[in-house]
Amino acid sequence: MKITEIELIPVSTPLVKAFHMPGTEITHIHSVVMRIFTDTGVVGIGDCGDTSTWYRGETPESITAMIANHIAPRFLIGQDPTNIEKIVGQMDTFVRDNNQAKALVDFALHDLKGKVANMPVYQLLGGKCVDGSRQGWVAGAGTEEELANEARSALDAGFDLIKIKSGGDAAADVRNVRAVREEIGDDVRLVLDVNGFWNYDQALHTIRKLDAYNMYCIEQPLAHWNIEAMARLRQSVGTPIFADESAQELHHLKEIIDRRAADGLFIKMQKAGGLVKAQRWLTLARLADLPVMSGCMIGSGLEASPSAHLMVANQWASEFTHENIGPLIINNQKENAEQKITGDIAMQVPIFKDGMLYPNEGPGYGIDLNEEFIAANQTPGREIVRVTANSAVLVG
Repeated sequence: MKITEIELIPVSTPLVKAFHMPGTEITHIHSVVMRIFTDTGVVGIGDCGDTSTWYRGETPESITAMIANHIAPRFLIGQDPTNIEKIVGQMDTFVRDNNQAKALVDFALHDLKGKVANMPVYQLLGGKCVDGSRQGWVAGAGTEEELANEARSALDAGFDLIKIKSGGDAAADVRNVRAVREEIGDDVRLVLDVNGFWNYDQALHTIRKLDAYNMYCIEQPLAHWNIEAMARLRQSVGTPIFADESAQELHHLKEIIDRRAADGLFIKMQKAGGLVKAQRWLTLARLADLPVMSGCMIGSGLEASPSAHLMVANQWASEFTHENIGPLIINNQKENAEQKITGDIAMQVPIFKDGMLYPNEGPGYGIDLNEEFIAANQTPGREIVRVTANSAVLVG
């Protein structure tokens, strides 16, 4: 079996309700959908999920260019797509960073290999440890009343962890945490995600105030590069510190572990660079006995699927609550077992029910592309790119 063609489709999925973060209002998820074609007719698919210059430093345009101009012609076209470890190794050797682009390739290769083997991706990854992964709810930045109401709604829907985003104002963050804690009670796990926007002084004094609210953790309070200060901060506050942006490659995890800079870790498949690299990542987390939560880049049912499969197949990851809820955020709903999601890149969105996420059971990710939705939501002004053995071809 050989790879004959790569197709990269830019898609902008509208959110039913805008998602707010510090200085940012997300109204559309700008992603790239990938198809890998083979000489046997088997096709693998993947979705990179949302892109951002501030979190990953990658965009749909950079992902498309890196895959079309470098990865596809050098490491994909003409190669056996089932040799995923080899391809991932080549990408890491000859392409620095660009983990979201690498992850997209990895995602599509796993879907393809699952189809070849006629089994779900979770079987390729070791089989099920649990039937589904427990999910926490992620609320965007908002007022005290808005966040308290959203937290209550999420608990009523079965989610057992609430995460709120920092609004960029540390004093307001404290008020928001207090309001949510009063609404949900003392026993529900509560997380504040700062996304690295505080400096050390802000973090130290704000977290000391937040210590009174029995929080599960503060996520990434300092800039991603400042692991040494994360270690100092962790020794000076009572609330656990989890690393997200700081915890990308294995050497970052080793530094966090060696410096004792975090009480836990957040993984995203795109940040780790795909399923192959995520498994290595989880092994190191397990070795250090650090809890892990899997987030998402906010994306379709196809984007959510790699994590959905890995979180049930990896024994360490299966022990923890995750927040891989992109399709729910996009459609502003808390489940899709009863309220079906149709406006999605995936025809078969994995099932979210009672705060749980269940991966699909079909071959690969068990997903067909929603061709009508993709055509209607192709990113304006951007072209489909196809790569063959001869050249990259733009398609309108």
